[in-house]
Amino acid sequence: MKKFYMFLLVCILVLAGCQSNNSKDAKETSKKKLKKVTVVLDWTPNTNHTGLYVAKDQGYFKEQGLDVEIIQPGDTGADQLVASGKADFGVSYQEGITQARVQGVPLVSIAAVIQHNTSGFASPVAKNIQTPKDFEGKTYGGWGSPVEKAVIDSLMKTENADVKKVDIINAGDADFFTMVKKDVDFAWIYYGWTGVEAELRGEKLNMIYLTDYSKKLDYYTPVLATNEKMIQNDPETVKAFVKAASQGYQYAIDQPDKAADILIKAAPDLDPKLVKKSQQWLADKYQDDAKQWGEQKLEVWENYANWMDDHGLLEGKFDPKKAFTNDFLPQ
Repeated sequence: MKKFYMFLLVCILVLAGCQSNNSKDAKETSKKKLKKVTVVLDWTPNTNHTGLYVAKDQGYFKEQGLDVEIIQPGDTGADQLVASGKADFGVSYQEGITQARVQGVPLVSIAAVIQHNTSGFASPVAKNIQTPKDFEGKTYGGWGSPVEKAVIDSLMKTENADVKKVDIINAGDADFFTMVKKDVDFAWIYYGWTGVEAELRGEKLNMIYLTDYSKKLDYYTPVLATNEKMIQNDPETVKAFVKAASQGYQYAIDQPDKAADILIKAAPDLDPKLVKKSQQWLADKYQDDAKQWGEQKLEVWENYANWMDDHGLLEGKFDPKKAFTNDFLPQ
C-alpha cells in the first residue's frame, strides 16, 4: 500500500510539472503570436491620443493579437513615416491626407478621432477680436502654410473683410501664450487643449471656430491613418488595430477621468490638471452625433476638397472615395 501511495505521489508531481510547463509554453506561444506594430503620433502626447494609450494600458491591443508601440515623431512627420511604411499607423489630418493623395502619396484615413472640427482662431479678450472682420489690422502667427491664409480669407469674406489687411507671420512652434503677449494678436488652436489650458490659467480668450462660418471647413482633424499597401497586404492587422483603438476611445468617452489617469501615467511630464479638464471637454466630442466612434462621411471629404480646390490649394485630381474608409470599424 505504501508503494502504491509513493507511486501515486510521483504521478501527481509529474502531472503538475507537465501542467506548469504547458502553462509556461502557452504563455510563451501567446507572446510570440503578438504582432508588433507601430503607431506614430502627430505631436507630443495629448488628449487627442488618449484612446491609443487606453487601448495599450487596458490590453485591448493585446486582445487583438497586437504588440503596439506608440512613438512620437522626430524630424520626419507621421504622414511621411506611414506613407513610406516605416510606421504601420499614424495620427494624421484630413487636410494633410487630401494634399498628400493629390501628390500620389498613398495615405488612407481609417477612423476619425474627433467627429467635428474643434479648431479655430483664438485671441486674448483684450485684443477685441470677436468676428473675422476684426482680423483686419491685426497680426496672425502661424506655421507658414498657404492653407492658413486661405482659411482666414474664407472666414473674412463672410463679413466682406480683406485678408490683405492682416499681417501673417510664421511663428513656427512658438507657444501660443508667449506669442500673443508679444508680436501676435491671434493664432489657430485646438480649443480642447490650448483653450482649456487658457481656462486653467485664468486667461480669457475670444474663440472664432471655423465651423461657425463654413460647413466646408468642418473636416476631420485628427484621424488615424495607414497606407494602401498595409490595407491590401494585411487587412486583418488594420481591422484589429482599429477595433482596439475604438475600444480605447469608447473608454475615454465613458470614463474620462480614468482615461486621463492612463494618459498621465504614460506621459508623466503632462500637467495633470490640464489632462483631466481637457479629457472632460473632449469626452462627448470624440463621437458626437455619429452612429459610432471613428465614422467618416463622404460628404465631409468632398466638401473640404472642393473648398481647397476653390482656393487653388489642390495641384491635381483628388478622389475622396479612396482617401478614407469605414470598412475597418467594428460592426
